[in-house]
Amino acid sequence: MSRRCELTGKGVQTGNLVSHSNRKTRTRFLPNLVNVTLASDALARSVRLRVSAAALRSVEHRGGLDGFLVKARDTELSDDARALKREIVKKLATATA
Repeated sequence: MSRRCELTGKGVQTGNLVSHSNRKTRTRFLPNLVNVTLASDALARSVRLRVSAAALRSVEHRGGLDGFLVKARDTELSDDARALKREIVKKLATATA
């Protein structure tokens, strides 16, 4: 399981810890990932995803999982999230037609 957000693509960053004496030590900065179950209104089911805390706030801000995925770029999404987005877009298209 990679340390990457399934919705935003945020991953591990590398950098230096710099001491008072200006010595540099390489380190890894890990994203704040949480396992969450999000409800999809269009699909009428719940989906388990591993997302960052910042992405979770963005999902709530955009009005839920459906609203977030419809506006998200495909390049940022994981394979599972991309398939979920296709399902939601297809379901919303048949509902409006």
